[in-house]
Amino acid sequence: MPFIRFVREGRDVECYPGENLREVALREGLELYGLKGQLGNCGGCGQCITCFVDVVGESSPGSLSGRTAVEEQKLRRRPQTWRLACQTLVQQSVLVLTRPQVRFGDAEARIAAAKASPLPAGPTAWPEPEPQDEDSLESAEDAESTTRDEEA
Repeated sequence: MPFIRFVREGRDVECYPGENLREVALREGLELYGLKGQLGNCGGCGQCITCFVDVVGESSPGSLSGRTAVEEQKLRRRPQTWRLACQTLVQQSVLVLTRPQVRFGDAEARIAAAKASPLPAGPTAWPEPEPQDEDSLESAEDAESTTRDEEA
């Protein structure tokens, strides 16, 4: 699976290919929003532009989905490396700097260290569910009916 290296937080997070960057960050409890974004974000519709991130040295050109029309319009005066997390799908491992508008002390050193340490590529597809045979389905149904009988 792809990994997202969140440089500011110093964390590598595993996700499924095609997963939304904003949803991954929020699921992992990472601080994606500044004060303005915490008070009035649009919930992932791409309208408030408070979830922007900086893609640090994209590991390969296809690491993220292409910019959407919403991103092109909302980020036209921002650096080309900035993306709206809510509009971005992660395809392969990538380095991301959350809240790039907020400076932090050793930014250059941390970015250099993050770039120097390679990210595992991981598989590029969702895992296939294991097929269940009829015997296992029947035994699961029997266990459920036994549990219901015991509760009654």
